[in-house]
Parts: sequence; C-alpha cells; structure tokens
Amino acid sequence: MTPDIDSIDDAIAAAAFRRLVRHLQHRTDAQNVDLMGLAGFCRNCLGDWLSEASDGAFNQAEGREAVYGMPYAVWKTTHQLAATPEQLARMAASVARNAREDALDEALDESFPASDPPSLTAPKS
Repeated sequence: MTPDIDSIDDAIAAAAFRRLVRHLQHRTDAQNVDLMGLAGFCRNCLGDWLSEASDGAFNQAEGREAVYGMPYAVWKTTHQLAATPEQLARMAASVARNAREDALDEALDESFPASDPPSLTAPKS
C-alpha cells in the first residue's frame, strides 16, 4: 500500500527535506527560474515554506538562508545567471498553473463536506 504523504513519520519527512535542500545547495547550476518553469517552485519557495511552517521562529530571509546555505543576496551574486525571455515565459506559465491548481484544490476542499465518511468522498483505486 502506498503511504499517504501525511502519514509519513515526521523524522523521515524531515530527512528527505534535508536531502532535497542539500541537493539544491550542491546543484547551483540548477537555476531558480528553470525550477519555477518546470516544477512551479524554487529555492525561494522552499525557504518561504520553511519560514511559514516555523510559526514565527524565523523570518523569510532566515528560511531562505537555511535553504541556500548562505544569505540569498550572496547566492544570487555568486550563482544566479540572467534569465532569458524563454525562461521567464516558462516560469510565468508555470506560476499561472500553480494559481489554477490552488483554486481547484480550494474548490475541491469545499465540495467535500466534513460530515461525509472518507469512503464516500475518497477516489476509488
């Protein structure tokens, strides 16, 4: 049976997150604009999500620094290349897709009453 992401032990999830962050710290050639264009998120997003999840323990700049392994301004001047018009267009399309999918997720959440048992609302395998 495939585990649900929310049922994975926090220690396992944290180890996977740290490995992802270390991988991105190593792969400085993977530009944020390309990550955004392909996956709709980048290092900045991860740092922002980390800050949000900290419930005020650290701010956005501190979250990003944890992900980059250095202050964002230093990473940017050291590793970030100028984005091409094509990269910017892919990123814009990807970000628009995120917004559409967020709206769909919200609509789906609202369409499933909390009083329904999961067997009635969960998709069938």
